[in-house]
Amino acid sequence: MASQDESRQNVGTNGNAKVILYWLDKSRAQRILWLLEELKVDYELKTYKRIDMLAPPELKQIHPLGKSPLLSVQAEGAAEPLVLAESGLITEYLVDHFGPYLAPKQWQKGKENQVQGETEEWVRYRYFMHYAEGTLMPYLVTALLFKALKAKSPFFIRPIVNAIAGNVESLYLNPNLASNFSFLESQVKSAPNGGGYLCGSELTGADILMSFPLGAAKGRSGFTEEKYPALWAYVGRLEEIEGYKRAVQKIIDVEGSYNPSL
Repeated sequence: MASQDESRQNVGTNGNAKVILYWLDKSRAQRILWLLEELKVDYELKTYKRIDMLAPPELKQIHPLGKSPLLSVQAEGAAEPLVLAESGLITEYLVDHFGPYLAPKQWQKGKENQVQGETEEWVRYRYFMHYAEGTLMPYLVTALLFKALKAKSPFFIRPIVNAIAGNVESLYLNPNLASNFSFLESQVKSAPNGGGYLCGSELTGADILMSFPLGAAKGRSGFTEEKYPALWAYVGRLEEIEGYKRAVQKIIDVEGSYNPSL
């Protein structure tokens, strides 16, 4: 299998495409910003500020749901841009067109296009592309909502709210979060080709997609270095990658600081 450095030499040119990332402060758009930096794609960054914690109505002019991240791509000669929503779709599209080296080789040698002929790296890659938003993020968002509910409920009903929220956390959220962190710990340890990342020895788009929920959960929701040392070290490796650092600096330039949160 060719290394990422070798594969970069074979990427088709999309240099004339106009790429715009619609950035909402304190949002999951951070990892798309990192992906664009990692791919060294020329792009325009349009920033928006939340209003009472919600996205401003201007984003609905870009996409009917008005959520972030949003990405528009307009090929040279195209009449209209293609507007993409959902982090997983955006990541897959950018990797497919601008950086296929960030996806593992799909087929085992001699098993091309056969059922169960995929490489372990590729199966992991596709799995984590869906897992990030489909499994892990709902638990983390729910945990955040219950934390806010306990903190902001009126004082005269706060004991009742705290009791209900505490039961949900202890019976549902905490066990599921622990199961997910334990699973991810084992996945990091068992990654093929010597590991280092979730899908093997090289960075993939799935790692970039996973960086946000894990970075936001770091030190929260029961995710500690003591309990999950391999997973903690993995997040640390992601945060040391130059593309990640460039993205963080751009966020600091826009917002004044960077604190990954849900």
